[in-house]
Amino acid sequence: MNILGISCFYHDSAACLVCDGDIVAAAQEERFTRIKHDHAFPSQAINYCLRQAGLEASDLDYVVFYEKPFVKFERILETYLSYAPLGLRSFLMAMPAWIKQKLWIPDLIRKELSYEGEILFTEHHQSHAAAAFFPSPFKQAAILTMDGVGEWTTTSWGVGQDNQIQLNAEIHFPHSLGLLYSAFTYYTGFRVNSGEYKVMGLAPYGEPTYVQTILDHLIDLKEDGSFRLNMDYFNYGAGLTMTNRKFHRLFGGPPRQPESPLTQRDMDLARSIQDVTELAMLRCTRHVHGQTGLDNLCLAGGVALNCVGNGRILREGPFKHLWIQPAAGDAGGALGAALFAWHQILGNGRTALKKGDHQKASLLGPEFSDEEIKAYLESVGAVYEQKTEAKLIEKVADLIAAEQVIGWFQGRMEFGPRALGNRSIIGDARSPEMQSRMNLKIKFRESFRPFAPAVLEENVADYFDMEVASPYMLLVAPLRQDKRKIAAAENAGAWGLDKLKQVRSEVPAITHVDYSARVQTISAAEHGRFYKLVKKFAQKTGCPVIINTSYNVRGEPIICTPEDAYRCFMRTEMDYLVLGTFILDKKTQPAYTDSGDWRKEYALD
Repeated sequence: MNILGISCFYHDSAACLVCDGDIVAAAQEERFTRIKHDHAFPSQAINYCLRQAGLEASDLDYVVFYEKPFVKFERILETYLSYAPLGLRSFLMAMPAWIKQKLWIPDLIRKELSYEGEILFTEHHQSHAAAAFFPSPFKQAAILTMDGVGEWTTTSWGVGQDNQIQLNAEIHFPHSLGLLYSAFTYYTGFRVNSGEYKVMGLAPYGEPTYVQTILDHLIDLKEDGSFRLNMDYFNYGAGLTMTNRKFHRLFGGPPRQPESPLTQRDMDLARSIQDVTELAMLRCTRHVHGQTGLDNLCLAGGVALNCVGNGRILREGPFKHLWIQPAAGDAGGALGAALFAWHQILGNGRTALKKGDHQKASLLGPEFSDEEIKAYLESVGAVYEQKTEAKLIEKVADLIAAEQVIGWFQGRMEFGPRALGNRSIIGDARSPEMQSRMNLKIKFRESFRPFAPAVLEENVADYFDMEVASPYMLLVAPLRQDKRKIAAAENAGAWGLDKLKQVRSEVPAITHVDYSARVQTISAAEHGRFYKLVKKFAQKTGCPVIINTSYNVRGEPIICTPEDAYRCFMRTEMDYLVLGTFILDKKTQPAYTDSGDWRKEYALD
């Protein structure tokens, strides 16, 4: 039985194909269109999923949409009516898309796919819950979903047992932890629905100056994790911005202009909303544990991408085991919708696992053979060497140790917002200059942004205060004390971005200013050639940790194809590119001609 899950029209559109309960393929539309967070109907992602399985649309038994459009439309109309006559401009802007497209999902699916079969709809948070539990290794687990908003729900909790999930309680719009965080994303000058991780990365540079202000004025957070927002301070209910003048007066001025210099106030605001979010996440999980008494917890929804909060849940929460959907946002809704239909609606069984999960390391996207890669390289006149795997790994390990920056393209593309070793830019975590160099000259992004470490799973406890696997880069952990070089008291003497200048540890390029890191553990079973590379690097240097950041520049989606990889390689100051078993030295490549407008396209000027 073949089930296609679809999510689209808000941000991060995606498609997922489940065949007889097996996750065969999944991808975000942005990877094919090259439009970051593309919200359009995922035609190219669907075509990829069908190609991967050798299917036509006529072979599908069900197509499942990840939410219920009429219920969502009801919420939007009720919200506008409650604010009327305010919000008229926003209403007039929103209605054409709903009337022409968003209300006619079945017609659109049939037209786009030439599909005549059955179409099902799940609720938004059912899709999140299904994506959280069904791919997890657990037979039974508590489930917590937190995001901006689905139809009405913004937070829900329930229980997964075998092949069924049951949601027991919800918090409804406009009260939303995700939208509260997005309000501060907007206020600190970053883009909503894409800049939240920048706020999380900026937070350690600040002080929790505004925590009490937020708790006193913006959110009534109860001990059980339930909450209500004071909507007098927000504009997202029916307006075109997230915050209003009352919010701005509370925090002493208008929102920061995008790309303007960051101030200590911006850093303090980021730290404060991060602290409040972590407090809410911890209270929610403690309440859910108290209600369920279970040892296992599964997380999904956009807030579950807050890996700092996830790390605290793991360390401080009452649950023994934690599993987080790697595509926790709306993209993962496509996967959840398909699995919900297979297990919950159709009643098919499910197997718990002793090790690993059903997500297949989230390597669910397209892959390219060496023959396809070679054909592309020949077509552009690229200069390359092809090596055996052993010689390739030996060479690249030496290059990393020599502080060269490597574009690394292997196997199937990752599903979700993180590059996990197949579409990555990699470098030496021991280098004091590498963070600044990679941020400014490779990624073209803000200097304060931290990089994540990829560490051999068997060595994670040697470097970080954690003893569990973290294959999806969704847990932040402190660096071990014996790997640090600056005492906490000395670190406290530096303020703001001055902390960037300090060499804080033996692996400074992946050590954030608060001595934390967003850890990815890699294993031989799941990460193949990437694991072999880090293992060889560890043998040569004694360090089982390298930098792993996504293969893209700011404003661009993670690369998908060899063409994407070569183009990004030639546009940046990467030193080498590895495509499958081929290695390219930047210095030997022919002159590269580009359109010249790509920097403006990605707002890099």
